[in-house]
Amino acid sequence: MKKRTLAIVLGGGQGSRLYPLTENRSKPAVPIAGKYRLVDIPISNCLNSAINRIFVLTQFNSASLNKHIQTTYQFDHFNNSFVDILAAEQTPHSHAWFQGTADAVRQCMHHFLNYEFEYALILSGDQLYQMDFNELIETHKKNKADISLATLPVSEREAPEFGILKTDSKSFISEFIEKPAADLLPDWKSDVSEEMKNAGREHLASMGIYVFNRKVLEELMADESTKDFGKEIIPQSIGKKKVFSFQYEGYWTDIGNIESFFEANLELTDDIPKFNLYDNNNITYTRARLLPPSKILGTVIERSIISDGCILLASKIEGSVIGIRSRIGKDTHIIDCYVMGLDVYQDLVEINDPNFKGKVLGIGERCYLKNCIIDKNCVIGDDVRINGGKHLANDNNDMYTIKDGIVVIKKGAVIPEKFML
Repeated sequence: MKKRTLAIVLGGGQGSRLYPLTENRSKPAVPIAGKYRLVDIPISNCLNSAINRIFVLTQFNSASLNKHIQTTYQFDHFNNSFVDILAAEQTPHSHAWFQGTADAVRQCMHHFLNYEFEYALILSGDQLYQMDFNELIETHKKNKADISLATLPVSEREAPEFGILKTDSKSFISEFIEKPAADLLPDWKSDVSEEMKNAGREHLASMGIYVFNRKVLEELMADESTKDFGKEIIPQSIGKKKVFSFQYEGYWTDIGNIESFFEANLELTDDIPKFNLYDNNNITYTRARLLPPSKILGTVIERSIISDGCILLASKIEGSVIGIRSRIGKDTHIIDCYVMGLDVYQDLVEINDPNFKGKVLGIGERCYLKNCIIDKNCVIGDDVRINGGKHLANDNNDMYTIKDGIVVIKKGAVIPEKFML
């Protein structure tokens, strides 16, 4: 399969719905689960499916993503495996930035066509799931499809957020509507498994995962008027091409905004999480760091994930994800938080210098933090109290952003001691 398939990961645009996490980095570079980046998810799914020729398309704040890709995905020099970044560029044929998902692929087609492949696997860079793409591609081939969409049964409440489709008796897509109004949904139910029907998930949604035959992709990309797969390419292809629905019933979530990002991370602390980081057959790959084990001194930890290299003196950590190199001071209580951690360890001379007070990276002593995302390299002073929740109005300033009750401390922010929110 790996020689027949070329994978293309769409890095997305500005990622404004994930602001401020995307203020200084592209969406695929956002840290997830304490030690990974969002882009590691589609790449890991490809590698676990023996698909090892992968392009990542991006154009905004791509420096940290470039560094992560270059230091993480290094292959044997004697094979053809690669994970390469393709950023928007000016060429004799294009002078504009990517105008949409399809336009991004179109502008990079001259790179893709340098390689031999039968199928183009097009993926999103901001989703959390585990899928064997071999099954998707083999089903595509078996049904002699021109285009295949991975589809997911969703509830009537969720359906207006997705492209919803109908299929015929052979699972070929006969109709497609992008983000339908709620009053249209009764006419858009599909045949799903009994388990999905009992769960109230009777609407088939596009997951933003596509397989194109090479010739079909070349033909469709020749029309420069189309800019987006979900809004134009897929709907316009129905009835003209054989567009197949590959139903997937596993765990999948679209990390499109702060609330979904926060929930997806905290769900990893469940007794049996829906996304399994501990599966030998579905390894989630990321940068290999030479970090020491975490040191925990007097801390009660409940239902939490602790990453490598942490120094924890907190009184209690519950329902939280603690990222690499995190430092948390004595008598601090962390509840339902994602602490992303630090990029480097701070020098002990600096930490112990009285003149350096208020500038120690990490979370100080006697703090209380709830419903927060603490971005990388923050300074949280002593006796800080932040009680996130729906009682807080949306807000944005130099130190933090509040969205849907979640307090996001911005990357590198300094929160002074005794600050309260």
